[in-house]
Amino acid sequence: MLKSCDVRGCGSVRLFLFSNFILFFTLRIKAKMASGAVANAPPAGGANDVSLEEPKKMTREDWRKKKELEEQRKLGNAPAEVDEEGKDINPHIPQYISSVPWYIDPSKRPTLKHQRPQPEKQKQYNSSGDWYKRGVQERPRKVGAKYTGMNIAPDEHVQPQLMFDYDGKRDRWNGYNPEEHMKIVEEYSKVDLAKRTLKAQKLQEELASGKLEQVNSPRHQWGEEESNSQTERDHNSEDEDEDKYADDIDMPGQNFDSKRRITVRNLRIREDIAKYLRNLDPNSAYYDPKTRAMRENPYANTGKNPDEVGYAGDNFVRYTGDTISMAQTQLFAWEAYDKGSEVHLQADPTKLELLYKSFKVKKEDFKAQQKESILEKYGGQEHLDAPPAELLLAQTEDYVEYSRHGTVIKGQEKAIACSKYEEDVKINNHTCIWGSYWKEGKWGYKCCHSFVKYSYCTGEAGKEIANTEASLMEEQPEEAEHMTKPKTLMEIHQEKQKEKKKKKHKKSSNSDSEGEEKKKQEKLKKALNAEEARLLHIKEIMQLDERKRPYNSQYETREPTEEEMEAYRMKRQRPDDPMASFLGQ
Repeated sequence: MLKSCDVRGCGSVRLFLFSNFILFFTLRIKAKMASGAVANAPPAGGANDVSLEEPKKMTREDWRKKKELEEQRKLGNAPAEVDEEGKDINPHIPQYISSVPWYIDPSKRPTLKHQRPQPEKQKQYNSSGDWYKRGVQERPRKVGAKYTGMNIAPDEHVQPQLMFDYDGKRDRWNGYNPEEHMKIVEEYSKVDLAKRTLKAQKLQEELASGKLEQVNSPRHQWGEEESNSQTERDHNSEDEDEDKYADDIDMPGQNFDSKRRITVRNLRIREDIAKYLRNLDPNSAYYDPKTRAMRENPYANTGKNPDEVGYAGDNFVRYTGDTISMAQTQLFAWEAYDKGSEVHLQADPTKLELLYKSFKVKKEDFKAQQKESILEKYGGQEHLDAPPAELLLAQTEDYVEYSRHGTVIKGQEKAIACSKYEEDVKINNHTCIWGSYWKEGKWGYKCCHSFVKYSYCTGEAGKEIANTEASLMEEQPEEAEHMTKPKTLMEIHQEKQKEKKKKKHKKSSNSDSEGEEKKKQEKLKKALNAEEARLLHIKEIMQLDERKRPYNSQYETREPTEEEMEAYRMKRQRPDDPMASFLGQ
């Protein structure tokens, strides 16, 4: 209640309340007078007149009887209540639905009419036959109608305002005239009639020319039916016309056989093995026939690798892609919610993703700090920074077997380390590098067999030219021999004497084989000494600075001898050889 108010304001409020009270009182008196007049007046409209009187309150006895009657009706012991249209009212319908308000119906009889659509409130829709007028392209008049006064028509057709219901708006055949289809039927019937007349004419021509068999054929004499009769030919031709395009209009999953007139279901592909046939063990993965799902791996107890089988169950989808990360995020959301963080995977995924990322960063930082504190307290950083055992022990468990020439027989050869210089640089349209081809003590390009460095690649044409030059060089001495003069008897006698001396020399060479072996040993010793000198020279050069090393461009390009190759193999060292450390002792 206000403690203080303006004098003018309080006076206006009081005046407003007093005027409202007088208005309400006058309306109440008018309503009573009207009700008294209606009660005293004779009944003009009967029971359909609406009364403004409120319903009387029921006594306890009437209320109890009404409830008992409702219970009996629900149990089916009493007949159901009937509305004004003679329809039974379901006793299980609530009272607030079946009862009519007292200000609408004075009879107060239960009914469901007020719950049904009212016809006066329903919208009137057009029928499905009504449609808009379609535009027709007409040839313009040569002389206007305003000059001739004939065929006067409006310039534009005013389309009607049509209103359709839900189904009428979505009816694809709405406005379609079925009589238009009869034009197509008549056109096809005319074509069919023309075909039949044409076939009849051809048949008459064949009969006149004598190409068809006569009626007095041997088959007719023996009482057999002739298969090439006119009626059967017509029937077969009609079948051919009907089934002409039968194979082109197959339904999906069906195949129509026009000869036997049956529909054959296509069987499934034989390579598609059913899930329940992959493992016939009854204790294997369970197959659900309703959902056609087999969640577990049917080859779980067979010893097969899941990566090698064609089907590993339906659960593999749960462990591929982003499924694992999604599960981890959901688990983090549950744990965070238990600790008081208002996060949810579906309600606020962005907030959860950012919170999860920050949590992982903090977790990694905490692990690093914990590791540093342990190392500071107890030490042992040198054990963590140690190189792997392969570098420390200079050996691995990978088995590699080499031949006496250094080639790999079994195992994988060690990868060649790349140098700091550019490799595989191909210039001037070459597909191979310089030095990829060797012939007669010369280096060249393998792609074109060119021995000129920095030359332009000629491809297969260069190979053909090089091969023809070599063949010409081989043919020249043969041609020179053919061009020599015929030998005399004296020259023939001298050649025979030379052949006899060669034979004697071969016999004496067997005794000199021991001397040749000694010579080979001496050559091998010289080659070994030269190889040792070369290795020492290389070692001295490698100890020098790169800028002080001499150039190695002037060297003799010749094919190495057998002794030099044997010395290279004998002096060659392999770092992956387990006995390499004992060779220098």
